[in-house]
Amino acid sequence: MSETPYAVARTTPRFAFIAEAEVKGMKDRARVSELSARGCYIDSISPLPKGSRVSVRIRYGCSTCEFSGTVIYTHAGFGMGVAFGELTGEQRSTLDVWLDEVSRKLD
Repeated sequence: MSETPYAVARTTPRFAFIAEAEVKGMKDRARVSELSARGCYIDSISPLPKGSRVSVRIRYGCSTCEFSGTVIYTHAGFGMGVAFGELTGEQRSTLDVWLDEVSRKLD
C-alpha cells in the first residue's frame, strides 16, 4: 500500500468500525473498516478513482443508512477514503449513534 505524499491532518477522530457496505456502481463486495463524523474508509479490491461521486449504503447491526460522498483517496487493491457530503438530520443522528457506540467500546 503506497503512502500518501502529504501529511493528513484529521479534524475528527476516526474509529475502527466493521460494517457491510454497498457502493452504487461497484460490483465487488465492500465493507467499512473505519468511520468518522466526516467520512469512512471502504475496503475493496477495486476502489473507485479519486474524485468519484459515490452513494454508500452502510449496514451496521440492525440499522442501515445511505450516504453520498466523494472518494478523496484510493489505495489500489485495498480500498478508498470517502468524505461524506452534506448530511440530513436522520443521517447525522444514525452516524452519531454508531460513533457513540464504538467510542464507548474503547473505554
